[in-house]
Amino acid sequence: MNRIALVVSDVDGTLVTHDKRLTDGAKRAVQRLHDAGIGFTITSSRPPVGMRFLIEPLGITLPVGPFNGSSIVDIKLRPIEQHLIPAAAAQRSIEVLDEFGVDVWLFTNEQWIIRRDDGKYVPHERNTIKFDPTFADDFSPFMASACKIVGASADPALLERCETAMQQALGTQASAIRSQSYYLDITPPGQDKGTFVEAMAKRLGISTDAIATIGDMQNDLAMFKKSGLSIAMGNATDDVKKQASHVTSSNEEEGFAGAVEFILKQTPTSS
Repeated sequence: MNRIALVVSDVDGTLVTHDKRLTDGAKRAVQRLHDAGIGFTITSSRPPVGMRFLIEPLGITLPVGPFNGSSIVDIKLRPIEQHLIPAAAAQRSIEVLDEFGVDVWLFTNEQWIIRRDDGKYVPHERNTIKFDPTFADDFSPFMASACKIVGASADPALLERCETAMQQALGTQASAIRSQSYYLDITPPGQDKGTFVEAMAKRLGISTDAIATIGDMQNDLAMFKKSGLSIAMGNATDDVKKQASHVTSSNEEEGFAGAVEFILKQTPTSS
């Protein structure tokens, strides 16, 4: 196996705990990567603003990949590469979400737009990304700048059925995949965490085989497939674990630090 030169980590369910804390163990683990000369960055379904709180504590200097890797921003959250959902696909996705009766959110690079403030997961998202939503009865003015559309529901089975229907409705016009059991993400076509891994490899002049990825959800599988080493969290579903090279403990049991320990053991810093 190639020596690992870069680690790319998911955020929620992976790098942070269920209550969105970055533990001291996780901070120390990233410092160990820095000390070993291994790069580190993050990719997430979060918007750019929701990744800001991790950049300084983790000493991140490389670009990060918000919106499931469909955008790339620098550490000041300025877009380096940005892709948008085609307006027709954005409109169709909202129609499907409405048909299933789930809450609809739309994200641009700078805004989080919702219809009302009584959705079950609005307080959760506000706490997660440390950012307040904008209210709008009509999403039309924002369609041309949609980076991500989310269907939020407390019914995982319903959202799974919605995911299947959404994929059938959109085809290749956009990507539709769950980032959490309660979130269905619609993002630009042909862009995902896997393409973010490829973009980082190109930027750093390394092979994708020299990249290790850590994640827990279906939207992380795209980067698992592109990296030389993939590590699933202990809290991941069985189908995600089966597609990873290795499984660590859960995000409540310092699983991220355990993944880093495994990476360091697999890739000694000296010969």
